Amino acid sequence: MKEQSATIPSGELRLEALVAVPEAATPMRGAVICHPHPQYGGSMYNNVVEAALEAMWRLGMATVRFNFRGVGASSGEYGGGAGEAEDAKAAARFLLAREGVAKRGAVMAGYSFGAAVAMRAGAELDEVDTIAAIALPVGMADFSDFGQSRKRIILVSGDRDDYCPADAIARLAREIGPSASLKLIAGADHFFGGFEGELCDALVELIGTR
Repeated sequence: MKEQSATIPSGELRLEALVAVPEAATPMRGAVICHPHPQYGGSMYNNVVEAALEAMWRLGMATVRFNFRGVGASSGEYGGGAGEAEDAKAAARFLLAREGVAKRGAVMAGYSFGAAVAMRAGAELDEVDTIAAIALPVGMADFSDFGQSRKRIILVSGDRDDYCPADAIARLAREIGPSASLKLIAGADHFFGGFEGELCDALVELIGTR
């Protein structure tokens, strides 16, 4: 898939982004992918972000990945999570405004810190019907309230992830209820090194099942 550079407005800030909108006979669903923690080296060029992108492309979706405020060529500075949620919503609105992209039924995806941002931003956007949270840091915060958004919530993590313990993510899936789907990837830790293909396959399977 060919991506094009773009600049996304987020309030007074400008975000560095890469957008892919392949030609199609009918409008396609859009997907936003949020990267891991900006203060620990996270950017849109992360291996897990790229695995998620591959999954969305296999599902025939238009995509946008972007750098949060203060990362790479994006202006501003770290926003403590709330600012980054505004960036994710701005990215979604930017993508869904593109010609050839469906205005509804979007996917808001993210990895680690980006998964937490995706949960927050996705719950607040009517245009989003599916949230895909990869290695959601359930060991560090409570996400049980997000089940009230009534959106499809896709949870994927490794069974050796210290930040997203298998028992804790399984408990969250139960608390959310029927709208949640969970896939644990055997042998993978928080960083999915060597498991990118399995992660991609899991996302295709879960997001593609409606």
